[in-house]
Amino acid sequence: MPSTVTVFGAYGHTGRFVVAELVRRGWTPILSGRNESQLRDLAAAYPGLAVRPATVDDPDALDRALAGSSAVVNAAGPFGDTVPALVEAALRAGVHYVDVAAEVEVVAKTVATYQDRAAAAGIVLAPAVAFYGGLGDLLATAAVGDLPAVDEIHLAFALDSWIPTPGTRKAGVASRGRRNGKRLVYTDGELVLRDDAAPTTEWTFPAPFGKQTVVGDFTTADSVTIPYHLKTGALHSYMTPDALRDLASTDQTPPQPADEFGRSAQQFLVEVVVRAGDTERRAVAAGRDIYAVTAPIVVEVLSHITSGTQAGLHTAGRIADPAEVLRGLLPVHLDLLEIDGR
Repeated sequence: MPSTVTVFGAYGHTGRFVVAELVRRGWTPILSGRNESQLRDLAAAYPGLAVRPATVDDPDALDRALAGSSAVVNAAGPFGDTVPALVEAALRAGVHYVDVAAEVEVVAKTVATYQDRAAAAGIVLAPAVAFYGGLGDLLATAAVGDLPAVDEIHLAFALDSWIPTPGTRKAGVASRGRRNGKRLVYTDGELVLRDDAAPTTEWTFPAPFGKQTVVGDFTTADSVTIPYHLKTGALHSYMTPDALRDLASTDQTPPQPADEFGRSAQQFLVEVVVRAGDTERRAVAAGRDIYAVTAPIVVEVLSHITSGTQAGLHTAGRIADPAEVLRGLLPVHLDLLEIDGR
C-alpha cells in the first residue's frame, strides 16, 4: 500500500522524476537533500509535502528526515559520499532503503557490507534500483526463470544518445578517480581493473536499432546485481558506441524535456540473452529516457518491498516476480516488453 517515503536528493534530475512518480501513484514523499533552497523550490510544485533538509555529515538531521517514513530513496550522488550515511540512517530508523546508484564499485561495496546488517535490522536494502543495475537485473531474472543456473548471460544496451546529467558527470569523475582511470571489468566471477582497450563486436538488436557494432565489457551496476543472485558461468555486457561518444562529450548541456512527462527524446532498448546448454531465452525492454524510467522502477520495487518482502539485501530482480514488476511499467514507461515463455 502507498505510504510515506523520504526522497533524499529530491530536487536532482532523477529525484524529481521519483517524486513525481510517487505522487502519481498515491505515495506521500518527504522532500530531503542537502540544499534547502532547491528543496523549497521543488515543494512549491507540491503543496503540502514536508521539506526536511539534511546533510550526510549530520546524523541527527538524517534521522529527522527519515522520521515517520516507511522507506528512504537515495537519489543523491556521488553515491560513494551518500550511500554509507543514508544506509546507516535507514538502519537506525528501521526503514527500508532503496538507491539509484550506478557507481559499480559503490554498489559492490554496499552488497559486501550490508547483507547481514539489513537482515538483522528487519529492513530491505535494495541498491542500484535504476536503469543501470535494475532494468537489466529484472530482464535477466525473468529470462532465467526456473533455470537453476545458466552458462552465460549477455546484456546489451542500445541508446540512440546519452546526454549525461550533472550528477552522472560528477559520479563518473568520482568513479574514475577511485579506479585511477582504469576500466572496471566483470570477468571470472569478479570485478577487476584493466588498462587495455575495450573490445568491440556486433549485436543485432530488435528494431529500430538493428545490427550494430557494440563496445564490449561495458560494466554497469548490473555486473553486481545480476550475479548477486543468479548463478551464471559468465556475464557479458555491451553498449552502442554513439552513446559512449555522447557520454565523453565536453558539452555540458543536460538532458532537455521533450514531452509532457519531462522525459528527453532519448530512446533505449535493453536485450538480455541467457544460455544454458541447448536452451536459449531472451528478454527485451524498450522505452524513452534512462533517467526518467528509473522512477517507475523504484516505485514498483517499493510497492513490493512495503507489501512484505523478506528482510535483507535484495536487488531489483529478486524483490518480487520480475515479470510482474516489468509489466507494471507498461504502457506508460515502457514501449516494448518481451520475455520468452512469459
